[in-house]
Amino acid sequence: MNIGIPKERLPGEERVGLTPAGVGLLVKDNHQCFVESGAGIGAGFDDYDYERRGATLVYDGEELYSRASLILKVLHPCREEIDWMPSGQTLMCFLGLPQIPQDDVRELQNRRVTAIAYEMIKKDKHDFPILKTVSEVAGRMAPYIAGTLLMRQHRGRGVLLNGVPGVSAGEVVILGSGTVGQNAARAFLGLGAKVFLLSRSLERLRAVDTQFQGRITTMIDHDFNVAYVTRFADVIIGAVRTPGKRAPVIITREMLRTMRKGSVIIDFAIDHGGCAETSRPTTLDNPTYVEENVVHYCVPNVPGAVPRTSTHAFNNAAWSYIRHLAEMGAASAIAQNEALRHGMVMRSGEIIEDEATPYGFR
Repeated sequence: MNIGIPKERLPGEERVGLTPAGVGLLVKDNHQCFVESGAGIGAGFDDYDYERRGATLVYDGEELYSRASLILKVLHPCREEIDWMPSGQTLMCFLGLPQIPQDDVRELQNRRVTAIAYEMIKKDKHDFPILKTVSEVAGRMAPYIAGTLLMRQHRGRGVLLNGVPGVSAGEVVILGSGTVGQNAARAFLGLGAKVFLLSRSLERLRAVDTQFQGRITTMIDHDFNVAYVTRFADVIIGAVRTPGKRAPVIITREMLRTMRKGSVIIDFAIDHGGCAETSRPTTLDNPTYVEENVVHYCVPNVPGAVPRTSTHAFNNAAWSYIRHLAEMGAASAIAQNEALRHGMVMRSGEIIEDEATPYGFR
């Protein structure tokens, strides 16, 4: 199979769709890999790293798309890239289909693209193996981001999250008990912050209480509980997600108005619409804004800030699916692999909808 690895063109994204080691394994299996020159620079892989693994360098994005039957990306293609895609091409990436402009979705349909969304590949109801890896990265980055934004030069409250002797530690509220929420909880707890975790699932809260030996305060995310914790939180982490759907809005503008001036919201749900009424997407180059006196951090591709670690992490999880697709071709691989079948959100231009992927495009 002819496989293309283009440069990422969305702002601030420096991860790459496949590592040189992955290219080497595909070449060893007699596939041809075309890598756009400079695609791996942000993740620490130069052109020579790919060439010595057997890749063919391509110096023009349009040419790369024209030569590949399978495109491996990180984020969804921009409109320029969609215009380069030949009819019937297969695409694998973190697609985020509900957040793509509908004109771009229609053009993907017109070009009869088969699209597999990494975030929708799942082994069972709650196991999304590729999404899990980037969620782990995002959750573990949370204390670094929060600690920086709380500094006065970033318009924060001037709070040190782990405190000092005689001064109380900062108070962190985490909304959501999934992979992002649990990894954020672990990281903040390790730092020494006071952690409150809210979830709709009592069973998840029991598991969190056991995992962290009662050191985290757990609460059901009823509106009145969310309203209560926002009043004293130094940091709120939005980590709620419903696969294939828009994230629920849990934090209202009225709740924000009760928060302390200079407190911080990090909305990791922004790539699914955001869980705060005031959230809107930002970029890694310009990640924050202040609304209702609260610092908002709403970057959809947070793991892109650490592109080398993130590229290795999601490649580790995605590799078996990439290899299966390359060996079998899209139709056969999807027919034989249930996890891949869940990940297919578009087949030859037709959007696949079921209870797990209610995208609502018609």
